[in-house]
Amino acid sequence: MRPIPVPQRESELPLHTPSVSSLTLAAVIAVIAWMAIFAQADLTIDRTLARGLTVFDGLARMSSYLTHLTVLACAFCFTSIALWKHRSPLVRFFRQPTAVTAVVAYMVFVGIAYNLLLRGLWPLSPYRRLLNESLHSVLPMLATLYWVLFVPRFHLRLRDCLLWLVYPLVYLGITFGRGTLSDFYPYPFINVDTLGLRQVLVNSALLFGSFLMVLAVFVGINFRRRR
Repeated sequence: MRPIPVPQRESELPLHTPSVSSLTLAAVIAVIAWMAIFAQADLTIDRTLARGLTVFDGLARMSSYLTHLTVLACAFCFTSIALWKHRSPLVRFFRQPTAVTAVVAYMVFVGIAYNLLLRGLWPLSPYRRLLNESLHSVLPMLATLYWVLFVPRFHLRLRDCLLWLVYPLVYLGITFGRGTLSDFYPYPFINVDTLGLRQVLVNSALLFGSFLMVLAVFVGINFRRRR
């Protein structure tokens, strides 16, 4: 009888002999992401307290934005790569090539959506402008650079691609649920009160289709890479 082939397990990132450049870039991305998250939290909480609300209300408002949640995932992901000697389950999860690819794809989508749909809608102070550029331009570009340079080709299953879709779908579901209860929608193009449910559903479908296109680019590049 022929032995049953055992599926190969993908290597965690960084590889067994990580280069100084790969660890340095991962650390730079992690530091920028954490600094941006804490700076944004400081601004959001200050505004919330000025309105007579609580710190919890500020954190809840901050968690309503896809950008903040995605940058937080980016911070965890690249911190896990930079701390390559640690072996905790959460760290090992974020080192998987599929997880890194998903986080980078989310960052790229956030950057594209902001720069095409939201840039210039509100006047910003120089500090806020610097923070916005860090969140929506610098981090997506650096994350993409890391993926291009240091994430090798990996075996990609249909299950992995379907799991990548859970995050944006759950986000939309929670956002619409919150909006129904609080009348707050974080982005103007999904504001049901202003646009109506039908238009918001159309906008959401277009955004989800755009996200699928971003994922398709990453899947296509991975497929065409040499092992």
